[in-house]
Amino acid sequence: MLRGTNEFSHEIGPIRPPSEGQDSSLLVRATRNCPWNRCEFCATYKGKRFELRSLDEIERDIDVIVALSEEIRSTSRHLGLGGRITSDVVVSMVRGNPHVYGDSTDPERLQARINSLMNVASWLNTGGKTAFLQDGDSPIMKTPQLLEVVKYLKEKLPTIERITSYARSKTISRKTVEELRQLHEAGLSRLHIGLESGCDAVLAQMQKGATGAEHVKAGRNVVESGISLSEYVMPGLGGRRWSEQHALDTARVLNEIGPDFIRLRSLVLRQRTGIRDIALAGSFDPLSEDEMVAEIGLLISTLNCRSYLASDHMSNLLGEIEGRLPEDKARLLDIVASYQSMTTPERLAFSLHRRLRARQAVYGELREDVAERVQAALDALQKERPDAEAFVYEALEALKQGFI
Repeated sequence: MLRGTNEFSHEIGPIRPPSEGQDSSLLVRATRNCPWNRCEFCATYKGKRFELRSLDEIERDIDVIVALSEEIRSTSRHLGLGGRITSDVVVSMVRGNPHVYGDSTDPERLQARINSLMNVASWLNTGGKTAFLQDGDSPIMKTPQLLEVVKYLKEKLPTIERITSYARSKTISRKTVEELRQLHEAGLSRLHIGLESGCDAVLAQMQKGATGAEHVKAGRNVVESGISLSEYVMPGLGGRRWSEQHALDTARVLNEIGPDFIRLRSLVLRQRTGIRDIALAGSFDPLSEDEMVAEIGLLISTLNCRSYLASDHMSNLLGEIEGRLPEDKARLLDIVASYQSMTTPERLAFSLHRRLRARQAVYGELREDVAERVQAALDALQKERPDAEAFVYEALEALKQGFI
């Protein structure tokens, strides 16, 4: 039975990189929300205040995780599973702790406890090797405090082999290489940085809060420190006006940095974002699917760094774009060329079906209004209507609003 804590849950933030989800990383919230929170393309933390969590809060959460992991393992052994973590273990945990998981008087607290249980169980199920520090910019903590968090996490949960975090270039550019090296030696393994663009005009329009030069300085400092670096790029962020310069400058900045990973996150004009409002006002002309693919092709052709390129997000049309540069550059460009060689109706059908599968994979059945738009687009394609493209793009717009 769970004892020794009053909360039975650790605080979990709203997002983490897909790669951390694939590894079922343990989620440890070091800060709340984003200290910048002005990017025109992001609504994740809109209306939320940034907060630095105290060391006591963070370490208390880690203690809760330790207690949960010990009880989960004990339950597995009690069920004769020898430490294996299955759904039966989670069910037994819930049933065996009615004082924790049976109280419905506070639904929010109950959900937090369930979320913690599921996160720790999933983490243990994959070996308990990875942890991700949330939220948007944990390195904004003073270096001695962040060092303490990393060391405490490694001390209390010694199976952890990799600790990662989101970071902003502006923040990292203010850290010395020595500070970053200390963090690496303590156990900070990888930083995920939203570069988005290397073009200063695009960065300014999107209120990114960093310049191309600051991206380079931050990225090179991370690489020099030994911390693995994952840079995120947003195709389409320059719109039609800046598309070519966005691709060229972004490739130039990445070539100067030489990150371990380059991850594509294509622009989606999501609800409640400034860029959507700017586009509706006519001051931003978004790229079509074909133009987005062409921009990605220009980016790839201009890259000459030794990095792993991944299109590992549902916002990307061509998920097949994945490989090591420069060895796989020709193959990646062939994927772009293959799409571009399709006829217009073929490209429209490809985009519609690809986006539909991505949406259904996350949410299952479509909302009625979205399903109606998709069906109208499918009918227009089947009947070869001259206005089929308009129907398809209306359906794509509706489908993309569900992308996360």
